[in-house]
Amino acid sequence: MLSAVMDYLRSCWGPASPAGRSRRGSDAAGRQDGLLWYKDGGQVVNGEFSMAVVQANNLLEDHSQVESGPLSATDPSLQGTFVGVYDGHGGPETARYINDHLFNHLRRFAAEHKCMSADVIRKAFQATEEGFISVVSSQWSLKPQLAAVGSCCLVGVVCSGTLYVANLGDSRAVLGRLVKGTGEVLAMQLSAEHNASYEEITRSIGDVYLKKPEFNRDPLHSKFRVQGSFRKPLLSSDPAITVHQIQPTDRFIIFASDGLWEHLSNQEAVDMVQSSPRNGIARRLVKAAMQEAAKKREMRYSDLKKIDRGVRRHFHDDITVIVVFFDLNAMTTAAWSRPSVSLRGGGFPIPSNTLMFSVPTELNSSY
Repeated sequence: MLSAVMDYLRSCWGPASPAGRSRRGSDAAGRQDGLLWYKDGGQVVNGEFSMAVVQANNLLEDHSQVESGPLSATDPSLQGTFVGVYDGHGGPETARYINDHLFNHLRRFAAEHKCMSADVIRKAFQATEEGFISVVSSQWSLKPQLAAVGSCCLVGVVCSGTLYVANLGDSRAVLGRLVKGTGEVLAMQLSAEHNASYEEITRSIGDVYLKKPEFNRDPLHSKFRVQGSFRKPLLSSDPAITVHQIQPTDRFIIFASDGLWEHLSNQEAVDMVQSSPRNGIARRLVKAAMQEAAKKREMRYSDLKKIDRGVRRHFHDDITVIVVFFDLNAMTTAAWSRPSVSLRGGGFPIPSNTLMFSVPTELNSSY
């Protein structure tokens, strides 16, 4: 039975995504060029950031956010930066739910604990998972397929000189660290990957039918259900968390969905960030991945750009990239002079009639 589950998950983390939708954009919080949305640069409490998303699926299954400013619901002095990359599979609903709820849960638990910690982050993940399960339960009779939708979840939190990286799934956080003796900037992966290639560590938010047997039955479509019964969840929503004290030699960190890492190695991505201007670097990383995807299919990048969503998924996945540059001066001085940031990536609003349940429209706004 477990092998059948892994086969299904491999297909989930692969090309499938139904239906179509309209696109429109705004310059208010980024720019849009065809299927690419980007925010070339901006300031956060701990430094600067660059962000880009390109759509390949019929429905954008990658969702993401940058939040910077107060990390506590009650203590404005607890300042920092939150980065989230949520790579959905089986549909966009779980990733969108995480985008709407995870950061708010984190602020609530940070207020209760009066600090930022790995425990605060873990509790925020748990609350988000429980909330999505509640949605699945309430929609079960009308939208049972929601039980088969899930999402990878990569989170980074920078607070008081500490970097927390929490991960479920196969997105990746890669640090660029300067080697003083040589001047090189080396790649250090700070996230542990969980995917269907490693049965013992596959993790996600959602995929409720693989966690609670009461949802592995009718009216869920038979193509999703696993044969037999199970007592323990077949997947976990408990994130792997790394706590890293930021060093003077730490230059930046790249957060990206697996759509980037399918085409670029950790070091290739770090070399590009180190050798390029900060402004627009996320967009250049997305372009580099797409150029590699085009090369693998023996086609020109300019031709790949002309392929519409849905068909585009046969060439590359949705790709989300967020690069955060560390500013040690900003981290050691008062952050009040820097504006708060609340930005969601994509710029591709989904008509309400394509959703399994209603969620608020993101801040949207450009290859």
